[in-house]
Amino acid sequence: MSFCRNETGRLLAALAATRSGTLAEFGTGCGVGTAWLRSGIREDARILTAELEPRLADAAATIFADDDRVEVLAVDWSTLRDKGPFSLLFLDAREPVDSRDGGADTIIDLVEPGGVVVLDDFTPCSSWPPVFDGRVDVLREQWLTDERFTTAEVMVAPDASVLIATKR
Repeated sequence: MSFCRNETGRLLAALAATRSGTLAEFGTGCGVGTAWLRSGIREDARILTAELEPRLADAAATIFADDDRVEVLAVDWSTLRDKGPFSLLFLDAREPVDSRDGGADTIIDLVEPGGVVVLDDFTPCSSWPPVFDGRVDVLREQWLTDERFTTAEVMVAPDASVLIATKR
């Protein structure tokens, strides 16, 4: 089971503090990323988070049961399409979301103009094209070259980076 690193969490809290409206997380896990987002959200914002694994969703829902600004759903993230567009969307790039499901083509309509997408769990790479595990990292390359987004890779630790993409 993966969870949101503290370095990524602090970045999420800072980004959440800049957003209003609905923020979303696809892949709640045990709720660590959700808690980081919650620590930064403004008064005019709320968080909607989706977790496919019912046991994890129930555990996270228990944590946020008394918080009317956080809604935890035990659903596949793709069922939330009608809940957007989102002002910030956080997703784990190395989980079941792959280049088909987590690529910009899938995400573009889920984010409002000027909205931010944060993808975590990347290993820093200074080469081009980006390489992960001995192969071209297609997901990272797609996000870094998609003209509908302005995307930067940001190292949050010597062994971890995130992509931050702003919808144009």
